[in-house]
Amino acid sequence: MKILVLNSGSSSIKFQIFDMKNVTSMCHGMIEQIGEEIGHINFFYKDKSITKECNIKNHSEGIKILEDILMKNSVLKSFDELGAVGHRVVHGGEYFSKPTIINSDVIEKIEKVSPLAPLHNPVNLIGIKAISKVNPSLVQVAVFDTAFHQTIPDYAYHYALPYEYYTKNQVRRYGFHGTSHYYVAKEAAKILHKDINNCNLITLHLGNGASMAAIDKGKSIDTSMGFTPLEGLVMGTRCGDIDPAIIFYLSKNLNLSIDELDNILNKKSGLKGICDTNDMREIEQKASSGNKRAKLALEIFCYRIKKYIGAYSIALGKVDALVFTGGIGEHSSTVREKVCNNLYNTLGIKFDQDANIKHNTVISKNDSKIKLFVIPTNEELEIAKQTYELLNI
Repeated sequence: MKILVLNSGSSSIKFQIFDMKNVTSMCHGMIEQIGEEIGHINFFYKDKSITKECNIKNHSEGIKILEDILMKNSVLKSFDELGAVGHRVVHGGEYFSKPTIINSDVIEKIEKVSPLAPLHNPVNLIGIKAISKVNPSLVQVAVFDTAFHQTIPDYAYHYALPYEYYTKNQVRRYGFHGTSHYYVAKEAAKILHKDINNCNLITLHLGNGASMAAIDKGKSIDTSMGFTPLEGLVMGTRCGDIDPAIIFYLSKNLNLSIDELDNILNKKSGLKGICDTNDMREIEQKASSGNKRAKLALEIFCYRIKKYIGAYSIALGKVDALVFTGGIGEHSSTVREKVCNNLYNTLGIKFDQDANIKHNTVISKNDSKIKLFVIPTNEELEIAKQTYELLNI
């Protein structure tokens, strides 16, 4: 079976096709600047790398262009060769705890929870509807970022707010990056030579958006992102955990509107707010050159992670491994070192500096009580696997 994985953005379509017989990627690429005067297409297949510019009016036209590219390059004869399309859908609310075949009822529920993810769910739906328009008979599956975290117990997902905000307005912790956390957790279990259902892990998805998950016997029991992706760790442009009274203070003293504060907390804070850039590579370079604000940003970022490691270690009781993933988690040896140093006395972690510098998969010493892994995430592959498994139950 061949499965197309789509991750639709407001003006883009990220795609990848997998041959599930061999579980290999056949091709991947991105269609960008949809709806703008000039759109861009980047397509990678075997040793081919194709870049094109053209006007792409909407997502339906983008899907048609994608089908044309696949046929011209002999990847597929048509979409009829596909067994299914797997879609990344950011928010499933409390409706969805597993991948689901898309029908009118599923679309209606995705639309119902769209106010909880206004920047993501509506454009995820655009991709779903675009495929339906081009090929109505093609099976489509939704894989939700929030689904993996639906196992979090009620005492961990409730906020101490009037209870009616939960029952009437669905205010609770949902968590995100679930597909990534689940994928690397399963890969970590393989390295440990254990069944995922017997593994206790702390997974760290560190990128421009960053989150952590506490995984008890293969199930998420807590995660750092909350009602929205704003809560938790310090991120590229998001502030993470703050005293909520700061919002009232800024509103009153600087005469800032709710929309202005929303923009500040989500797009002008985090690493960027502290040192004017959200690129960790640039921050590390500036910090090593003595830039005080870059040093501060790096320290705050790593300190917040260490606090969550401590909290999740207590919540889990026993931890088999910490797993680093995401752009920063996979590539920044500096961040990994700052996070893992001095954890021996409390957690029995023995950090292997040489292995870390070499970007090895295992960056802990053999006798470390808790193992340290660096595992590249592959959300598209996980979506393909979950789509395939759903259709072959």
